[in-house]
Amino acid sequence: MHIMFNNPLVYVVEYAGLEAVEVIDKRIGRGALIRDDAARRFREELKELVDHDEEVGPEEFDAFMVPWEALLTQPAIYH
Repeated sequence: MHIMFNNPLVYVVEYAGLEAVEVIDKRIGRGALIRDDAARRFREELKELVDHDEEVGPEEFDAFMVPWEALLTQPAIYH
């Protein structure tokens, strides 16, 4: 397990051995475990978004998350 990304909007954990990422949208309190090709695509798109020199704002992040929101169906439970 590796924390890939964490900001006030989204928390992303990478499970390399499972070829999976867990994505939790903190704004709506929901998440999903994304696997295989979809996980690879999510990682690539996230890396492309945050690799720019400037800080990613909430608007850019909202636009990034739009195609993934339909997968975020599991309630996020904090312990």
